Amino acid sequence: MNKRQTRLFAIASTAIASLIFLVLTLDSHRQFPTLTNADTITEEVVRGQHVWHAYNCINCHTIFGEGAYYAPDLTKITQLRGTPYLTAFMKDPSQFYDEERHRRLMPNLGMSDQEIADVIAFMDWVSRVDNQGWPPRPILVTGSAIPGADLTIAQQAAEGQGIPTGLPPGARPVTADNDPIALGEALFRTAVPTCQACHSIAPGVNLAGPSLAGLEAYYEQIVASGEYKGKATTAEEFIRESIVEPSAYLHPGPMYSAEGTSFMPTNYGEDLTEEQIDHLVAYLMSFK
Repeated sequence: MNKRQTRLFAIASTAIASLIFLVLTLDSHRQFPTLTNADTITEEVVRGQHVWHAYNCINCHTIFGEGAYYAPDLTKITQLRGTPYLTAFMKDPSQFYDEERHRRLMPNLGMSDQEIADVIAFMDWVSRVDNQGWPPRPILVTGSAIPGADLTIAQQAAEGQGIPTGLPPGARPVTADNDPIALGEALFRTAVPTCQACHSIAPGVNLAGPSLAGLEAYYEQIVASGEYKGKATTAEEFIRESIVEPSAYLHPGPMYSAEGTSFMPTNYGEDLTEEQIDHLVAYLMSFK
């Protein structure tokens, strides 16, 4: 190829690449209204965006892969933490985390109730944007996963395949596709919001929600103490009640409820079938 041919090839390649880039850019802009749910951008969402910028939240947090990564990614935070929890957290973060134990502590920004409501509306809009799986790194909560395990364990168990040793009963190998404990574990990790985002299955490890280890013994304890005023008469019924009516019994501590309302999402009773709830109960009952 001589110099003239090389020059023409370079010009043609640049022109073709530029045309492709232009077409892709125009196509992206065409899809933005649908991908971002532009029709749901309310005045509250816009105000919330201004609050997000005014308090420089991105200096610590990340959305859509952009930010400091010093504090948790918040792209899907409203799908993992409900409005009551987020409201109480932003009013007084010190009730939820201790700087000596957790090393990092969100400062009390002194937001007004309106600012808090607006920024939650903004984050809820962000969580519903079709970001096509980006960022790939989800919110990770220390202690929420079984050491040595990953999200494929439940799938492996449900298929009767081998899984790592040293796992609790709920993650043991099974021989049938319809084992309720294995299916319950899979649901524990995949329900929306995911149970493992707030709860640990390790004894004494309390996260955004209390540990779910030993629920049978815990139920007997609160019944004996007279603290329980719900309708359950067995540990299984107590777990089911906690899933579908989380405010029926409020676990002590400001991290878990406020003004008589649990921070746990209330959608599970509507979004999950009776059979799925049975699977969750079977899984949680396996942790003695």
